[in-house]
Amino acid sequence: MTLLLLAGTAEAKRIARDLAAQGRPAVASLAGATRAPHPTGLPTRTGGFGGEAGFRRYVHEAGISAVLDATHPFAQRISCRTARICKELGLPYLQVLRSAWTPESGDDWVMLDHEEDAAGHIPQGATVFLATGRQTLPRFANLSRGRRLICRQIDPPDTPFPFSEGDFLIGRPPFSVEDEIETFTRHQVDWLIVKNAGGETPRSKLIAARRLGIRVVMLNRPPQPDALRVETVEQALDWVEAL
Repeated sequence: MTLLLLAGTAEAKRIARDLAAQGRPAVASLAGATRAPHPTGLPTRTGGFGGEAGFRRYVHEAGISAVLDATHPFAQRISCRTARICKELGLPYLQVLRSAWTPESGDDWVMLDHEEDAAGHIPQGATVFLATGRQTLPRFANLSRGRRLICRQIDPPDTPFPFSEGDFLIGRPPFSVEDEIETFTRHQVDWLIVKNAGGETPRSKLIAARRLGIRVVMLNRPPQPDALRVETVEQALDWVEAL
């Protein structure tokens, strides 16, 4: 059995480490969004599969017998396509999807489905911290009018900031609560926009926002595939053990 691990999350790192320690035949796949990702400990391929036909071809040529999907909760296209193809091919598929965040006492959240809707809630003159990644930056074009945007990303940008009022901020996670408080204070942030990725480590920015009284736009998760799903690394490893 050769397992394909669709990686890119903290859970995937832990799963890869455990699979490697057990000596299980497995291959990790990274989308290639980060230029210098941390080693997974497994044989690793980087970059897309070349669409549906490319994925089917890879699964056949690599002798993949099961797929463990530990991608980001917002990697909807990848997860839904993979789950559907695995079902058609009769391959076992499991999605690892951590619990979503929910507001706590002191949080001031606006829940939205689409990035473009944020402009209707954030006033002119505000400084907005985008913790949503560079790939979604174009969707905030209407928000950039009359507001300053700060977009945090891991890698240095290849192009200038696309809007007249704004800057890229380079930083590699994890960030502590103290790190986030210092960053938000230094940049005089009024609003934080974040995807509801869930997880304990990324929660630090939400704790910092709560302590500083910063309002939050929380982007709801997209629909997930209709497939077998677990929330924890331990449950995922139990599934692999049972294959």
